[in-house]
Amino acid sequence: MSDQSPSDVIPPSPSAEEYGADATGKPLIPDLTDPVQLFRDWMAAARESEPNDANAMSLATVDVHGRPDVRVVLLKDISAEGFTFYTNFESVKGVQLKDNPVAALGFHWKSLRRQVRVRGSVERVTEAEADTYFASRARISRLSAIASDQSRPLPSRDVFEDRIKALEAEYEGREDIPRPSHWGGYRVVPDEMEFWQDQAFRMHDRLKFVMKNGVWTTDRLYP
Repeated sequence: MSDQSPSDVIPPSPSAEEYGADATGKPLIPDLTDPVQLFRDWMAAARESEPNDANAMSLATVDVHGRPDVRVVLLKDISAEGFTFYTNFESVKGVQLKDNPVAALGFHWKSLRRQVRVRGSVERVTEAEADTYFASRARISRLSAIASDQSRPLPSRDVFEDRIKALEAEYEGREDIPRPSHWGGYRVVPDEMEFWQDQAFRMHDRLKFVMKNGVWTTDRLYP
């Protein structure tokens, strides 16, 4: 058992002096009616400031027993229709989304001290969309997607690497590597989106959007 106390590993809350050094705070969230455009603006800023994976998002799903599950995946497209990511349909997340086609997303951009929360229903993207994205991936990434029985027990790392070597030999000299039928995309269609902007002394700014009768409504929330 570790001899470390929580104070040794968990950063302390900022002091009044530290907050005072940043007393001007960050920009307040503007009053807008289009949360997707606001998200695009924030993502663009994050892409410029984050050291890597500005499109990383926590994806929360629910299993048949009502137990939540969460992991980090990469956002691959954002449109008025929703937030798109790709995975193996037979993975844990794929099975859970088949049983309960709802999800929540969480984005945290540490450098900007911002976060976005999203909730909504989930649908599969079209075959054409999945084919286009799969073809855009690096060759070895496509082979890895074919070789992987995602989320299932792996006897040893060598087994996985041997599968990839076999596929490299099978598709040697070819770029037309077909997308496997068990791999594709999901789109989270949002009905709630919340934007959070850090401010000094815990006076954070929060703006929540809720879809009602096809129109986004907004409310500011206490921090």
